[in-house]
Amino acid sequence: DVATQFKRMRELVPETYRAFLEFDRAAFKDGAIPARTKELMALAIAQITQCPWCIQAHTKKAATAGASDAEIAETTFLAMAMAAGAAWSHGGLVLQCLQEHKSA
Repeated sequence: DVATQFKRMRELVPETYRAFLEFDRAAFKDGAIPARTKELMALAIAQITQCPWCIQAHTKKAATAGASDAEIAETTFLAMAMAAGAAWSHGGLVLQCLQEHKSA
């Protein structure tokens, strides 16, 4: 199970493991961007990176931080828009490559 593997990772590289957890806490605490917003951002990113563990963790953390069900649900559409936007912008690169290929 994943929890067991995290424990093993902590045992193998304890200093780095602790440093990551400290960094993670610092990155997600209230700052210029509120923690609630950071959790919603992380949830959208988790959907793009397709990490089921991150989706589970950040859904729970967003809800705990006060995000509404509707705000959490909207992250899916934000993630979809970002993924579609990436494909769209890469389409421009495809056409550029095609043009370069034809002129070579």
